[in-house]
Amino acid sequence: MNAQGAPATIFLPVLAVVVLSLLGFFRLMILRVRAGKQRQVKMSYYRAFQGTPEPEDVAAAARHYNNLFEAPVLFYVGCVVAFQMGAVTPVLLAMAWGYVAARVGQSVIHLTTNNVRHRALAFLLGWIFLIALWGRLGAAIVAQA
Repeated sequence: MNAQGAPATIFLPVLAVVVLSLLGFFRLMILRVRAGKQRQVKMSYYRAFQGTPEPEDVAAAARHYNNLFEAPVLFYVGCVVAFQMGAVTPVLLAMAWGYVAARVGQSVIHLTTNNVRHRALAFLLGWIFLIALWGRLGAAIVAQA
């Protein structure tokens, strides 16, 4: 790590995505309980996720929650590798925060208007930050190999 900051600062954006995941979990649970209480979905649906589907808002929250365990895994691993290698730089940290901002934006869109075009742009931006982060990290790995 350069003299501009502590390597552990890379875990602040990681913490932000973890908090986003927890918020997604709580939102999903609240919506599922409400849908069950209002008899919009039978509890038996959750045995194998077959039968009359969940209401659209619950299904969107479920898909959102699942999304938080797809690409973010690469983000988490990249941040841990950057920390372990001592490759945390201000540029890499900015890429990590850019990824967080894109994920938060995608989440807000997905759970509110669910405008597919806007959500896709946020999704793409997140991938750009993630690819850039891994590009810098890959260069650091090759340099140290």
